[in-house]
Amino acid sequence: MTLRFLTAGESHGPALLAILDGLPAGLNVSQEFINRELQRRQRGYGSGSRMKIEQDKVRVLGGILEGVTTGAPIGLMIMNKDHQKWKGKEVAPFTVPRPGHVDLNAAIKYGYCDLRPGLERASARETAARVAIGAICKQLLMQFNIKVGGYIVSLADIKASLEEIPLKRRFKLAEQNEVRCPDQKSAIKMIKKIDDAVLGRNTLGGVVEILILDVPPGLGTHVQWDRRLDARLGAAILSVQAIKGVEFGNAFENTKLKGTQAQDQIRLYDNKIIRESNNAGGFEGGITTGEPIIIRAAMKPIATTLKPQRSVDLFTGEEVNTKYERSDFCPVPRAVPILEAMASFVIADALLDKLGGDNLDDLKKHFKMLRESRLEDLSIDGGNHKFWI
Repeated sequence: MTLRFLTAGESHGPALLAILDGLPAGLNVSQEFINRELQRRQRGYGSGSRMKIEQDKVRVLGGILEGVTTGAPIGLMIMNKDHQKWKGKEVAPFTVPRPGHVDLNAAIKYGYCDLRPGLERASARETAARVAIGAICKQLLMQFNIKVGGYIVSLADIKASLEEIPLKRRFKLAEQNEVRCPDQKSAIKMIKKIDDAVLGRNTLGGVVEILILDVPPGLGTHVQWDRRLDARLGAAILSVQAIKGVEFGNAFENTKLKGTQAQDQIRLYDNKIIRESNNAGGFEGGITTGEPIIIRAAMKPIATTLKPQRSVDLFTGEEVNTKYERSDFCPVPRAVPILEAMASFVIADALLDKLGGDNLDDLKKHFKMLRESRLEDLSIDGGNHKFWI
């Protein structure tokens, strides 16, 4: 693993911090680009009132001089404006865990005398730091024409019709409405669905699709379980709050097919080896095929609801109803840039691992030397070989 990052901070603490380590020197980093990604994370139909308070902007604390990476760890900070309402004030005890949240488990694990430390750190507010990290990784990937984008494919029981929309066009269309769905007709229905959930004092979930385009073949490896790139992407996606399922390509639909229907048959076209389809979503054996990487992430309806749910007061021992903590009604549109960020980080790390080098110029030289899916790039000699001598 070449890249790594850590985040720190609580939902209502002074700030969020992030450190990105392992990025090569010589990359021009646009702070404006990072802030645009942070603004994207704050926009989305069904978001709560917190997004009207915060105006997320990144402050670079280290690792970037005159807009260019030095090869040193990059330090980032995002201030929490809402902190001023909490600073130095006594907060009422929080003793009733919400079903589906970390509240109870964190208290068991860490022995908290109040539930708030768990929910403060587990809050999706932390993802602002991840988006800032991902925005830097996106800028690295752009140097190699690798594009990462996402959109909603379904919300509750509403499924978008995307078959006729080209992959790259989906990114642009998704940003033209408040639910980030490329299918404008479905977007209107999704907005209505969210309105109904708000009136019903409830929350909604959905499925986000992330595309990674123009990725070269050969990233990742089959030789160890923890180095399989699809496995690493799956773990990164599942690390995002409220994401409970992930698939690559048509994974679940493929289970209904016969083996000869589910595979991506290999053909030779103009001396280039191609696949007739992309059911596998860009991976075979944990290694990229050169086809678009297609990831779908299932986001559950989040745990914090206006409508009370049954729970237990851990102080009194009585069964009671939950108390509402401010939250989104539908976080799915806002999850898109967060999932893009996590995917960008993992792909950037895999690319650096493949290329090697401590500065951008070296990386670009190595990138030009990568094997492609062409017969002349392979070393197959057609001879007999003795294995395991």
